[in-house]
Amino acid sequence: MAEHHDVVFLFDVDNTLLDNDIVQAELKSHLAEAYGPAARDRYVAILGQLVNELGYTDYLGALERLRIEMMHRPEVLRMSSWLVDYPFANRLFPRALEVVRHVSQWGLPVILSDGDAVFQPRKVERSGLWKAFEDRVLIYIHKEQELEYVERLYPARHYVLIDDKLRILATVKKAWGDRVTTVFPKQGHYAFDPSILAEYPRADLEIDKIGDLLRYDRSKLVPAA
Repeated sequence: MAEHHDVVFLFDVDNTLLDNDIVQAELKSHLAEAYGPAARDRYVAILGQLVNELGYTDYLGALERLRIEMMHRPEVLRMSSWLVDYPFANRLFPRALEVVRHVSQWGLPVILSDGDAVFQPRKVERSGLWKAFEDRVLIYIHKEQELEYVERLYPARHYVLIDDKLRILATVKKAWGDRVTTVFPKQGHYAFDPSILAEYPRADLEIDKIGDLLRYDRSKLVPAA
């Protein structure tokens, strides 16, 4: 049986601990410079199609489709190296690792992310997050649909979910109710989308950036037993 914890802190990765908007901007810039604006635009279009099909951003899957369309441009094969060797550690938000250490004095920090089975784990590893979370990494396709398994792997009296997507926070709050404290770091493009802000209820706690959690003590994040 899995060890039962008083509190488990569930951290999203993209635009929560790591500035994925900058990664995407640099990816688009690199594509345009190395392969031309048309290749960049086509890759972005394929990426959007895959998000609709799969529910997550499949960078390598989009590259494979682009490669099929550009089979006679062998230089496109170099794009995979740019992706898998990207210096993700340089894109962690300021003090993100300090926050992980800060909350670990009160509970168990765990990564709870969406993504594919190759690139997303690579991102978590190269950023240093895999080590920082001591191998406690969960990556699903639709993580909000896997809460039963999250509870099985990391059973706890209370959960704290830190995520930049209000949709995820609202869904988990509806499922777990008072057993979860939802924390909304207002980072990344989803956090400022007016339609999203209007559609979903506010989180239990809103912060401007992930590093702001260093100012909070246990009583602000976890209700008394």
